[in-house]
Amino acid sequence: MENLKLLYEGKVREVYDNGDSLIMVATDRISAFDNILKNKITDKGAILTQMSKFWFDYTKDVVPNHMISVDVNDMPEFFHKDEYKGRSMKCKKLKMLPIECIVRGYITGSGWASYKENGTVCGIKLPEGLQESEKLPEPIYTPSTKAEVGDHDENISYERSIEVLEKAFPGKGEYYATKIKDCTITLYKKCAEYALSKGIIIADTKFEFGLDEDGNVVIGDEMLTPDSSRFWPLEGYKPGQGQPSFDKQFVRDWLKANPDNDLLLPDEVVTKTVDKYKEAYELLTGTPFSK
Repeated sequence: MENLKLLYEGKVREVYDNGDSLIMVATDRISAFDNILKNKITDKGAILTQMSKFWFDYTKDVVPNHMISVDVNDMPEFFHKDEYKGRSMKCKKLKMLPIECIVRGYITGSGWASYKENGTVCGIKLPEGLQESEKLPEPIYTPSTKAEVGDHDENISYERSIEVLEKAFPGKGEYYATKIKDCTITLYKKCAEYALSKGIIIADTKFEFGLDEDGNVVIGDEMLTPDSSRFWPLEGYKPGQGQPSFDKQFVRDWLKANPDNDLLLPDEVVTKTVDKYKEAYELLTGTPFSK
């Protein structure tokens, strides 16, 4: 462990410096509304890691990704313990871009609330007469700034994302803004079509991108997990109402219904949540979950 430095501890992840690579560990912590809850969701970290691996493999011909290996035998001995198996990913080092790339294919959540108020989502004008949970004519790109732990992300316009990236990378702001927008929409369309064939609607998701040593745009962090996406079952899907969910919307709904929760979930919510994560994994990959 002397050679491994904990670089970052986020809401649900720990990132270790492994010299020329990083080790990302997905914990069983769960966050909602930018707060870390007091419960652990058993096996959640392993499910997230294995699901990201599935999507990284599925999309590597579209956009390169940062994954090197999820086999702890390819990592330092410290990670050979059972607690790290299945939930650790060895990754390329990237210079992360300071934008969260959010894509919405259906109108729900905060987007639906905004649309009801003024007909827009993150400043984008949408057709009149849309119903809650309805599929949008085309997916929309609604980037946000990345917040520090404990702060809230801020939705921004595409034009503002150019300014943010230009400040970080003088002369390259518009290039990177366009590149990550195009990658986001392309990835979403490909993966949403695949998921639909497996009985899952991906209502929205977020991606994060970074630059490799040659300045190429590479997808990093996690990809299309229940923590970064809204997954709905295709069976029973009906616009005009909220949808049952495979993701942590179940947790969000319980927290909203119980405002005095003290960030502590009851056992039955924990059990149902991990069951939903496993069900989504097994539907998408076609294989039973195992570490």
